[in-house]
Amino acid sequence: MTDRLLSASLNAKPVHAVGEGELDRLPAAARPWLEATGFAAGAGAVALLPGETGAGETGPAGAVLGLGAGGSSAAQRALLAGALAQALPEGDWALDAAAGLDPDLAALGFLLGSYRFERYLSKPAKPGARLALPAGADEAFVRLAAESVFLVRDLINTPTNDLLPDGIEAAVRRVAAEFGAEVSVTEGDALLAANLPMIHAVGRASSVAPRLIDLTWGPVDAPRVTLVGKGVAFDTGGLDIKPASGMLLMKKDMGGAANVLGLARLVMGSKLPVRLRVLIPAVENAISANSFRPGDILRSRLGKSVEIGNTDAEGRLILADALALADEEAPEILIDMATLTGAARVALGPDLPPFFTDDETLAGEIAAAAVALHDPLWRLPLWKPYARNLASKVADINNVTSDGFAGSVTAALFLQGFVSKAQAWAHFDVYGWRPQAGPTGPAGGEAQGIRALFQVFADRYRRS
Repeated sequence: MTDRLLSASLNAKPVHAVGEGELDRLPAAARPWLEATGFAAGAGAVALLPGETGAGETGPAGAVLGLGAGGSSAAQRALLAGALAQALPEGDWALDAAAGLDPDLAALGFLLGSYRFERYLSKPAKPGARLALPAGADEAFVRLAAESVFLVRDLINTPTNDLLPDGIEAAVRRVAAEFGAEVSVTEGDALLAANLPMIHAVGRASSVAPRLIDLTWGPVDAPRVTLVGKGVAFDTGGLDIKPASGMLLMKKDMGGAANVLGLARLVMGSKLPVRLRVLIPAVENAISANSFRPGDILRSRLGKSVEIGNTDAEGRLILADALALADEEAPEILIDMATLTGAARVALGPDLPPFFTDDETLAGEIAAAAVALHDPLWRLPLWKPYARNLASKVADINNVTSDGFAGSVTAALFLQGFVSKAQAWAHFDVYGWRPQAGPTGPAGGEAQGIRALFQVFADRYRRS
């Protein structure tokens, strides 16, 4: 899909971009048509400008992209270029430099808007519009960023029958091969010998063995950046089974794994001077005679005992073992991403993932990058008093609370209990799904937070 971005085009038709009430900025010849058709330049609206009639004249002479009312950020306005990929007819187009849109984000927005998941369709989509690379854009990075987001979307959109734990492993190996990274895998009963008992317990009921996938890349003496992603290929809820409606989107419960893999691809493709490690506990939370049960007490890698209050809170169990392993190296930054709680969606909706950290410097960097790139993230508190609600009378901790309050906060507090040596840690409770189509993509799997996190890493570690 990145072939819809052209390095150059001599025959591209112009695309103007204006906000509401700014039609007077357009060429005089275009205004009567737009006024007659009621074009108001709403955010993401696209209007075609008619060409002159005459022999040999075909198709529109140009187009106008609406940027909406004032108040939106520069990044948000630039990403609206994604609407062009969906609305313009086939042909070559070029954004008018006078629009003042950020060239990298406009090019990226166009590519993201061109995405379609067509793996299972018998008829491919018709060719779409092509955009000439805006002046000043970093073509290599724009393509890398788009391809990394497409990887995340493709993995989340893939149904579980084609993406069980072994399929997640295969995806990691493909990315590793692309960038010369190393991969090791601990699978099945070997998880017990490697002291990863909760990953084993959650995944042992599946017909495909659970595993911990461990990717490493970069100089061993470089700053350590470790990413941990929840890789639940499908979540039935276990013996605390979900209703049918609750399972409809559970192919996306490996969205954390998909997002950290996309982020890793950005890091490796940009050759950041870091020692990157990616840990993905990959399991299916299935039901069989050997499923783990409500009331079981599991021993974790850290030695902490965990009472199972609900088998549908399995993601935090596998993350806890992976985080404990990651923490042993005391990385400079430890990030985990997971489609963890419905409570996060109730609090902030599907488009605004919360993140949690006690590191004020890292929190500020993440928040600033999220705004600058329009990659929405919102910090929620690690409210320590709520940790008491995870208490157990028979184990060190319960995997759920008894009152149901502050579910995203208490899940983050649970995970924090398995991290002590990392210099900075942050947890991201992503949804990994776009419920409705928008300028930057159709409904379906979505990358969330990875562009902002990459910017944080790049600002810290990129060579001058």
